[in-house]
Amino acid sequence: MVLPGRAMATFRLALIQLQVSSIKSDNLARACSLVREAATRGAKIVSLPECFNSPYGTKYFPEYAEKIPGESTEKLSEVAKECGIYLIGGSIPEEDAGKLYNTCTVFGPDGTLLVKYRKLHLFDIDVPGKITFEESKILSPGDSFSTFDTPYCRVGLGICYDMRFAELAQIYAQRGCQLLVYPGAFNMTTGPAHWELLQRGRAVDNQVYVATASPAQNDQASYVAWGHSTIVNPWGEVLATAGTEETVVCSDIDLKKLAEIRQQIPIFSQKRSDLYAVVEKKP
Repeated sequence: MVLPGRAMATFRLALIQLQVSSIKSDNLARACSLVREAATRGAKIVSLPECFNSPYGTKYFPEYAEKIPGESTEKLSEVAKECGIYLIGGSIPEEDAGKLYNTCTVFGPDGTLLVKYRKLHLFDIDVPGKITFEESKILSPGDSFSTFDTPYCRVGLGICYDMRFAELAQIYAQRGCQLLVYPGAFNMTTGPAHWELLQRGRAVDNQVYVATASPAQNDQASYVAWGHSTIVNPWGEVLATAGTEETVVCSDIDLKKLAEIRQQIPIFSQKRSDLYAVVEKKP
């Protein structure tokens, strides 16, 4: 864990809003190119979007799934080392022991795999007349939390639908995370309604920075992502947000501001732990 007095007070975070195609090699090449661009802009932590190497959809997951390590994660390791950054690899369809997962990998500045996070909450929804989707037909859920330490702060990971579950963010805050990153691909129904709202809610509830990295919007895709990759501060303010196009979104993360907010509104010391608690049931 990074000791508060030794952590660097500010750093630049970048989100890659990638236009995902059906050609995996093109997705990987463009993703790496945009990671390099983010690094040249001073980013120390960079995140790719959910399902960045594959079209999003249950019919695509088996075809595009890989082992880890594999083609996509080896590319991520290489570009993280080349740029000397912490790279949150969005997510890819992962195959392991006959099961498929929606998995995020994180690589350090030396190219080492730091953590692997499998999406905990599978996206099974039915909004009549608008969207029906059932990830659980193909994917299996993960069963563990994932955090990693940097010279700046501790970071907690979720993927897309995980953001709706406030308890996950609370667990990460209890673990000392100051930044939560959710690679995600909300759709054209839930995106306009809840994408920014959920990020701001998680940020204010836990007095943390929250970042979401989405694929760019592609009207020709079978599943159209909302886009609007966003970075929110612990006060609930939107620091940076994208539109619908392929782009790189950057913002400086100020941990002194986070500390000031926690001092001004000390919710952590004011929780009524005699009445309620959110607890981890698995290490």
